[in-house]
Amino acid sequence: MTISAVLFDVDGVLLDSAAAHRKVWNSWSQARGLDAETVWRLTFGRRPEDTVRDAATHLDPVVERMVLDDLLARERDDILPVDGAAELLEELADNPWAIVTSGDRAFVEHRFAATGLPLPAVRVYGDDVELAKPAPDCFTLAASRLGVAIGACLVVEDAPAGIHAALAAGCTVIGLTTTHPEEALSQAHMCATSLAEVRSLLITQGFLTRSRGQRDNTP
Repeated sequence: MTISAVLFDVDGVLLDSAAAHRKVWNSWSQARGLDAETVWRLTFGRRPEDTVRDAATHLDPVVERMVLDDLLARERDDILPVDGAAELLEELADNPWAIVTSGDRAFVEHRFAATGLPLPAVRVYGDDVELAKPAPDCFTLAASRLGVAIGACLVVEDAPAGIHAALAAGCTVIGLTTTHPEEALSQAHMCATSLAEVRSLLITQGFLTRSRGQRDNTP
C-alpha cells in the first residue's frame, strides 16, 4: 500500500456527533410526521438536503436544510472529538491530509476551533461539489487540491455512503466502526475499531514516523 495522503470524514470519525445528529433528526422527523428510524437510516455520510429529498419528497430540501442546521446549532456544544482524534491530527501536522465531509463548513470549523482540533489546509464540504457522497466527487476534489494521486489516498470513513464514494474514487478505505458494525462496512479494504488502530497502520506503512514517545519526549 502506498499512502501519499489521508482523507478523513468528520462526523463519526473525528467528531463524536452521532447522538446530537440523532436528536436533531428525531425532532425533525416527528415534527414532519415521518418515521424517525427510517429517516435516521438515510442520514449517514450524506448532506441533510439529500436525506430530505429521499425521506420526504413533498418538502423543500433547501428550506428543510435551514431548519436542520438551526436544530443542530442548538446541540453543537455536546459534539466533542472522537477519542484519539487530537493526538492523531497533531502527529499528521507535517503530512498531507484533508477532511472530506458532507457537513456544513461553518459548523465543522466552529467545532474544530472550539475543541482544539487542527484544521488542515485542504477541506472539502458538502457544498463544494454538485454531487455529494455516495458520489466520488468530494474525494477526487480533495486529492486534486492536495496534488496527490487519488489511488495513493487512504480514506477513513464510518458510513457505507462514504465508503462507496471513496471506493468509486479509487482510494484505499478504512472503515471505522464508531457508528456502524464491521459487517455494515464490509466494502472497505479493512476496518478499525479506533483511531489508535488507524495511527498504528499509518506507522506500519511508513506514513507516520514519529512515535508518541518521540512526540512527547518520553521513553
